[in-house]
Amino acid sequence: QVQVVESGGGLVQPGGSLRLSCAASGTIFRIDPMRWYRQPPGKERVLVATITSGGGTNYADSVKGRFTISRDNAKNTAVLQMNSLKPEDTAVYYCQITYYANSYSYILHTTLDAWGQGTLVTVSS
Repeated sequence: QVQVVESGGGLVQPGGSLRLSCAASGTIFRIDPMRWYRQPPGKERVLVATITSGGGTNYADSVKGRFTISRDNAKNTAVLQMNSLKPEDTAVYYCQITYYANSYSYILHTTLDAWGQGTLVTVSS
């Protein structure tokens, strides 16, 4: 069983910053990409940022230059630092991991996905 837990959401004024954290625990041999998605009210969930196990990153155009994703492989954690927040950043933010449950699945390149429950970020004055 794998659990993914996000934290750090809340209410912030436009131009402010928030730091979201993601912690994965359970039967995990290795995590490959860790991703942050967001789902604005009444809209679909979209990918915001990705970080590979090697530290490579990718961002949605809407957050480039404002958001930074990082991770600690030893602790199975990821952080999304969000600066210069805008009202359109308001959404529920979800952490998603792609992982290998054990060494056998790693050898076979068999991955599983797990999601957190989400944390609400509201940007408003």
